[in-house]
Amino acid sequence: MRGNLEFSNTLIMWYLMNQRDLPWRKSKNPYSIWLSEIILQQTRIAQGTSYYEKFINEFDDVFDLAEADEKTILKLWQGLGYYSRARNLHSTAKIIAYQYNGRFPNSYAELIKLKGIGDYTASAIASIAFNLPHAVVDGNVYRVLARIFGIRTPINEPKGVKEFKLLAEELLNHEDPGSHNQALMEFGALVCTPKKPKCESCVFNDMCYALQQKCIDLLPVKLKKIKIRKRYFNYLVIDINGDSTVLQQRKQKDIWQNLYEFPLYETEQGLQNESELKEFIKRTLMINGSYTLKKHNELPIIHKLTHQTLYASFWIIEPTKKPQNLTSWQELENLALPVLLQNFVDKYQMSN
Repeated sequence: MRGNLEFSNTLIMWYLMNQRDLPWRKSKNPYSIWLSEIILQQTRIAQGTSYYEKFINEFDDVFDLAEADEKTILKLWQGLGYYSRARNLHSTAKIIAYQYNGRFPNSYAELIKLKGIGDYTASAIASIAFNLPHAVVDGNVYRVLARIFGIRTPINEPKGVKEFKLLAEELLNHEDPGSHNQALMEFGALVCTPKKPKCESCVFNDMCYALQQKCIDLLPVKLKKIKIRKRYFNYLVIDINGDSTVLQQRKQKDIWQNLYEFPLYETEQGLQNESELKEFIKRTLMINGSYTLKKHNELPIIHKLTHQTLYASFWIIEPTKKPQNLTSWQELENLALPVLLQNFVDKYQMSN
């Protein structure tokens, strides 16, 4: 079936009968396609659709997005993680608006030069918006091709990346590459799912290697290489009569860059005693006068990121004198906070 249109025709026919009604599929507008693809790198469609609609409602076109301030974009992005992608989204919007006069580049070679756009996103935009023959390869595509064609090369090694890309290009329908690519991704999302795939109704079940060899759960192969880093965060929540607090912006190149947080004391291990915390408060927060200090959560809150696990404790500080640079609790609604902190703020305000 390689090298001919039988695979693609079967796939596209399935897609035409089973595709989900998604807002970015209603047009070939490259702005909509680009925005949806960047958001869906971060999350599943069920959650990503609401983020897409928030962005589209806030920014009608690439000019609106380019002219927005970063704080607004990060707030809308809040909850998706990988905030560097939101910043790249903003940077690319400015380039398209001001250097390309609002017109997206209509070639893969130009698209892939833009910030935040790699092979997958460039291929998606090129094929869906401009009908150019570039095959997409994402997690869904890896899974479908590995199972149907019995490919055991690890998908997270250079050899595997190359092998899957070549096969995807070989199978691509050059007459309708956009529909083919969307169909392949949709098939992986709806039928050839990571767990409990719908093999009985699969249009490829008569040729699927994984089904015939009973190795569905073993494909695709992915080598475990990621070492999870543990970090211990102690957040110092200054509370002035329930009206105001102190925030800082994360400027360093680390997780949550440019998002807001409470003053943070990070340790290599769990906090050994309160005296080192009090020393940090004295050294950095410059609170004039006395204060009370109490731990808000008895056990650390565990927050898992892709390569890190955070153990977060929140300490409530009530000083007798107001410190400088206060932020009202109400103003936090307009600031982009990491989900970990937003969850804390929501619960804390409800309980006070």
